[in-house]
Amino acid sequence: AMLDGLQAAGLPGACVQLAQTTDRAAVGEMLQGLNGAIDLIIPRGGKSLVARVQAEARVPVLAHLEGICHVYVHAAAKLEMARAVVLNAKMRRTGVCGAAETLLIDRAVLSSHGVSILNDLKNAGCEIRGDEAVRSVFPSAKLANDEDWRTEYLDAVIAVKSVDGVEEAIRHIEAYGSHHTESIVTGDAAVAERFLAALDSAIVLWNASTQFADGGEFGMGAEIGIGTGKLHARGPVGVEQLTTFKYIVRGTGQTRP
Repeated sequence: AMLDGLQAAGLPGACVQLAQTTDRAAVGEMLQGLNGAIDLIIPRGGKSLVARVQAEARVPVLAHLEGICHVYVHAAAKLEMARAVVLNAKMRRTGVCGAAETLLIDRAVLSSHGVSILNDLKNAGCEIRGDEAVRSVFPSAKLANDEDWRTEYLDAVIAVKSVDGVEEAIRHIEAYGSHHTESIVTGDAAVAERFLAALDSAIVLWNASTQFADGGEFGMGAEIGIGTGKLHARGPVGVEQLTTFKYIVRGTGQTRP
């Protein structure tokens, strides 16, 4: 299809080529730049491949690593919206980078909201690993350890932590997250704006599922990947060239089909 498109546009089909070899040694040759023939490498694969590319590359790399994404259910969240957003964020597709891996719940609504949310997840086949406060209201949860807060499961497993307010939620995400995608569910606009502004993640959402983290959903067409790093400028550099993008999404409870 790519070749057909190139030819239809009057461009040479050789613009797009597939390397036939699967020998890992060929990866090493590409990472060295093939004597200047390669301008940019975009690694697509597992953590080991991306880590190797970042460690060995002698050419520019557009890397996208872990999606340790969070959903924070604030005390002013509407229960039904929170239930729908959390379930979708975790379970719609567990293997995508925008899948929620950690759920933060305000201690004030741990009983009123948390139990229903966790029941939804459990009934959908999700394993729950919670802190002591979470286990006190949801005893079937396994006890989470420090490693759970920094793990991208890409599976039907979620880490759940109780927090006291938005500032503790922000601190947790900054300490353990990967600057990918975070969502807050709340009816309090001031709290939401604090969350959206304070976090340095590439995508932050208010009242919407993290599963919207997708180039196609953002109207950008086919996605290469979601970059969590920050590229620098080329050419004349002013104030605008010293800033990078962050996408702020304000929703009303949207979940992704």
